[in-house]
Amino acid sequence: MHDESERARADAATLNAAAGRTWALVAVAVALFCIQVDFFALNLAIPGISEELGVTPSAAQWTLSAYMLAVGCFFIVGGRLGDVFGRRRVLLIGITLFAAGSVGCALAPGLVWLVATRIVQGVGAGFVFPVSVAVISNVFPKETRARALGAAFGVANIGTALGPFVGGGFTQGPGWRWIFWLLAPLSALSLVIAVIHVSDSRDVSVPRRLDLIGCFTIVCCLAAVTLAVERGSAWGWDHARTLTLLGIAVVTGGLFVLREQRARHPLIDLKLFRNIPFVLVTGMGSVANMGYGVTVFVATLYLQGVRGLSPLMAGVVFLAPALVVALTGPLGARLATWMRPTVVMVLAGVIAGTGMTALSLVNAWWLYVPVFAWCGLGLGLGWTFSSVATQQVVAPARAGEASGVLLTFLVTLGAIALAGAAATITAMTPERPPEAVYDVILRVGGVVILAASAVVMAVRQWLVAHDKVAASV
Repeated sequence: MHDESERARADAATLNAAAGRTWALVAVAVALFCIQVDFFALNLAIPGISEELGVTPSAAQWTLSAYMLAVGCFFIVGGRLGDVFGRRRVLLIGITLFAAGSVGCALAPGLVWLVATRIVQGVGAGFVFPVSVAVISNVFPKETRARALGAAFGVANIGTALGPFVGGGFTQGPGWRWIFWLLAPLSALSLVIAVIHVSDSRDVSVPRRLDLIGCFTIVCCLAAVTLAVERGSAWGWDHARTLTLLGIAVVTGGLFVLREQRARHPLIDLKLFRNIPFVLVTGMGSVANMGYGVTVFVATLYLQGVRGLSPLMAGVVFLAPALVVALTGPLGARLATWMRPTVVMVLAGVIAGTGMTALSLVNAWWLYVPVFAWCGLGLGLGWTFSSVATQQVVAPARAGEASGVLLTFLVTLGAIALAGAAATITAMTPERPPEAVYDVILRVGGVVILAASAVVMAVRQWLVAHDKVAASV
């Protein structure tokens, strides 16, 4: 009888632990869903914001620039805060900031208030994203970790799919403020579930101390480069403000590296960059995310400027590739069970590169939409699976740090790619029709991603052949 009661208690404990992991996954997935909807919805709402607040579209663009600035600056800080002080605490703070920022955006009486609350949202998102990955990596055992991460990013990518549709629909319908009224209660729901079900974890090998000098220098560096890239087209790339910001980025970036080499407990352990599989995955994921941002940007201009579609109808066309992107989270997790992480990344690059190239060659609707979806499959798999793959090649104790570094590269290089695409369009459109310029950008992007895939595969094969890394990576 005693053995049976012990067995019953053990079974109950196992069930409770499994239920707790499931609810933690739900909390994280809902938070990531809100962040993705927010990011991809507001792009189509800029004209509505400009009209309602009585500002120019260029001024309204600050609602995107300020958010990107905050997000890009706080990925690394947020990830390391979670590792050092506890991932649960930082996750709750991040979700709270994002929810409060959403309410502030919905109530904003003018552009200044809207931009300020977008910064609050961005800081919250900068905390949530890397810590979410670290929470799942530490809650789930190694055998199910990739599947759990895939499920979380699958739900998040549903937000990617719905974002343009929500943004276009609300902008044409009840108004852009309803984007934020949708996000506020969903974020609150995620917060409640996280409070109840997310258990705490941290890197116990380090003291609860943060490298404040490292935080200051990396935030200054990322803020300067992000602002220069985001506003460079409007100010001019040779303008004093742009050049000054780029100079600040170089100086503070150099100071950050010097600090991290000497700090007793650095914000980023620079030895991370000696982990060749991590570098390969991060590089390939960054290239895929650059391609994703450029493709979405070019397709938006093409659908509305060349095809003459409304924001709502453009959002409908985006549903096909975006829904495919939503499937890449679970797909990547499934592929990870029988393919090596770097091989999955290379496969994603091949699909993405061929998709971008093919998209530049088709015009008929019956072919454009499925090719757009194929392109979304490769690009989405590339940047989504990179978050899963990095967790497979680093220790769980430093999961937040690795995720923060990866996300910083994804967002910063993605912004640079968008700025380059915008500058190319501006420079080439007087001599060529817009659709011809869009095709050139897509073809160049396709070639770059295919070349990156070849390089990653070649480097991996060389490392395995010379016993530098295990064949399992």
